[in-house]
Amino acid sequence: MAIGFVVFVLFVSGSYIIYAVTVISIDENTPYRVERVLDGDTFMVKIGWHDVTIRMLGIDTPETVDPRKLVQCYGKEASDETKSLLTGQKVRLKLNPNREERDRYGRYLAYVYMNGANNLFVNEFLLENGYAHEYTYGKPYMYQKEFREIEKTAKEAGKGLWGGCEITSSKPAKL
Repeated sequence: MAIGFVVFVLFVSGSYIIYAVTVISIDENTPYRVERVLDGDTFMVKIGWHDVTIRMLGIDTPETVDPRKLVQCYGKEASDETKSLLTGQKVRLKLNPNREERDRYGRYLAYVYMNGANNLFVNEFLLENGYAHEYTYGKPYMYQKEFREIEKTAKEAGKGLWGGCEITSSKPAKL
């Protein structure tokens, strides 16, 4: 893990403006403690002194926290499963070498592995069990072909969200 600072000094209208940016480097061999799970595919880890938001790459779970949308079918189940898997646990994060590190919201895009004896590949587990569907945003990613096959198998087996469900809430999601 490397944390650095980049300082920009701008000269604007006779005044200097100093702008500092924290640069965080994720080491895929370092286990990071999950501090908080935000929903089924997004959580926070502590890197140094910083809380860093991680978005699981290649998957999407039904929405539970977007205040502009209703809680989506199977969203609560997906969020609860991710919370039970990750809360307080240590995970290893692997960035995709051929993609951007962050999405448009500033979240790091990563493949997530449980740190421990089983090294569970969390992104894959959520797909296999119907808690998520394959999601491609922009450029293809490393496991795209495999994830699409896993989704197809889960869908054919009627697992999780593919087994059909009723809307669990008609209220907008809460932050």
